[in-house]
Amino acid sequence: MLRRALYRTFRLLSSVDHRVRRRLTGGGHLVLAALAASAVIGLDTNQTMAYQAFTFCLALLAVAAGTSLVFRGRFSARRVLPRFGTAGEPLAYRVVVHNATDRLRRGLVLLEDLADPRPSLDELLQADAEEDGSDNWWDRVVGYPRWLGLIERNRGAVIDPQPLPALPPRGAAEVRVELTPLRRGHVRFSGMTIARADALGLVRAFRRIALPESLLVLPRRYPVAPIRLAGIRKFQRGGVALASSVGDSEEFVSLREYRPGDPLRRVHWKSWARVGRPMVREYQDEFFVRHALVLDTFTQTARGERLEAAVSVAASLACALDTGESLLDLLFVGPQAYGFTAGRGLGHVDQILEILAGVRACRDGSFAALHQLVAGRSGALSGCLCVLLAWDEPRRALVQHLDGLGIPTLVLVVTRPGEALEPTAAGRLARIHRIEVGRIAEGLAAL
Repeated sequence: MLRRALYRTFRLLSSVDHRVRRRLTGGGHLVLAALAASAVIGLDTNQTMAYQAFTFCLALLAVAAGTSLVFRGRFSARRVLPRFGTAGEPLAYRVVVHNATDRLRRGLVLLEDLADPRPSLDELLQADAEEDGSDNWWDRVVGYPRWLGLIERNRGAVIDPQPLPALPPRGAAEVRVELTPLRRGHVRFSGMTIARADALGLVRAFRRIALPESLLVLPRRYPVAPIRLAGIRKFQRGGVALASSVGDSEEFVSLREYRPGDPLRRVHWKSWARVGRPMVREYQDEFFVRHALVLDTFTQTARGERLEAAVSVAASLACALDTGESLLDLLFVGPQAYGFTAGRGLGHVDQILEILAGVRACRDGSFAALHQLVAGRSGALSGCLCVLLAWDEPRRALVQHLDGLGIPTLVLVVTRPGEALEPTAAGRLARIHRIEVGRIAEGLAAL
């Protein structure tokens, strides 16, 4: 009951704070601060004249709020978004705003409306208490720092207000907007707001435009030197055309006459009708290099620093591997086991990055599911790159299993600052590196 009451209070406070910040201009915030200060100082009207300043500031805000109600503009807009963004890297896009009235419009400001970042009650209750960053026991019990942290995590992007050029009657203008993605995943727009300050320049009037869209933000990536695993070419059933989604599809070589024992599904019916005798499609298998990129998603934290660092490491490794003459299998477990193959025309690294942008923590399953997924493909693997969130017995068992099969393995264990790995013998073909959260670039540079 107390948690629900606190949750409603947090939502109300966040809503009021958001509305006040958007409604007031820079000058309006100064007047509001002066109003609050004069209210505190002028409590005793016999000792100070600050109550006069309070009355003056209150009158200014009241007049500004009243005059802002007469804004009657009509607008439409269109965004021109890029295909992708990258977490932490600013990007620019264009917005075309159309004035649907017969009046010239000046002094307008464009405000982007992002999806509500306030967490649900379940998200607040499930948030890890260690992530609120507070040493104060009261803050840990009440949970307000945790609430602010969840809002910051869910915000998605930072977009500053953008002044608009003068809009001619029944005309349009284009403006360049800069967006800084804060995290991977989708940045969701609910609409945009055209704002105009009142005559005093204290309070903005709003005209909202419903314009829902989304922008996919890829994980942050870091420079990585070319990675070389001492693997060998292995037999790949179905050749280069093999894809996990189509099973046994193979590389076509030629047509030939039917031989007893050929499967019926290989019969080429059009050629049979043309030449008058059974013809079948002939395929060939190939030997080439195939690597696995194994991402550990098993953690109790929904979107903790360790998981985000692991996704960035996996994205950096995917970009560093040469998939022109080899295959790369991305393997991880979410609500179910996932495997995606890129390279040699089957897929592109950009598709791997898109998949990584949507990876979520697996909080209910067992690491054995990932072990089983990797083991199922181990016969075709030339090498393996494992990005792990811990170095415990189940994860060591996976690395030792790969080593026992003779598969060269590069293991990257993501740790918190100052956390050390247990010294253990992982195997003769395994290389183990520690990647510290907050120092990912340094850790990858040392590979």
